[in-house]
Amino acid sequence: MSEENTSNPAAGSEEELAAAVDEALSDVVADVENQDPVAVLTNDLQRLQADFANYRKRVDRERLTAHEISTAAVLADLLPILDDFDRASVHNELTGGFKAVADRFTAVTDKLGLQRFGAEGDAFDPNIHEAIAHETSANVTETTVTKVLQPGYRFKERPIRVAMVVVADPE
Repeated sequence: MSEENTSNPAAGSEEELAAAVDEALSDVVADVENQDPVAVLTNDLQRLQADFANYRKRVDRERLTAHEISTAAVLADLLPILDDFDRASVHNELTGGFKAVADRFTAVTDKLGLQRFGAEGDAFDPNIHEAIAHETSANVTETTVTKVLQPGYRFKERPIRVAMVVVADPE
């Protein structure tokens, strides 16, 4: 036997390698045989259910965000019509059937969540107001809106259009 090992030195290492592979394979087979197949499948199913639940939640959030963005875009396109109704009202031209249409239109935009902001006497906030002109006044203690040239609108607490205003600074 020693003659075989000395005449072919690679034969011993091949046998050792084959023994090591057999031992490793038997360890893997033993691990697989020791696992409960029902438990493995149950874990896989639970993981898939959790992945699907997370996917569904993400899709619902994205769908809601897309709906809000599209609604805000449509409302932004309707703002000039609301401005026209306001101008007609100021000039007492908002009467009869035209008034009914304007009231209905305003009711629909209110129902969708459009909120008007910017009134005389409000404290100036550069995030929601655009100051077109500045005045000074002894009647104010902080920068205050004195005239609203164009009202601002917001949807879901995000400004769609800032209010254009004239402000008064304290003297």
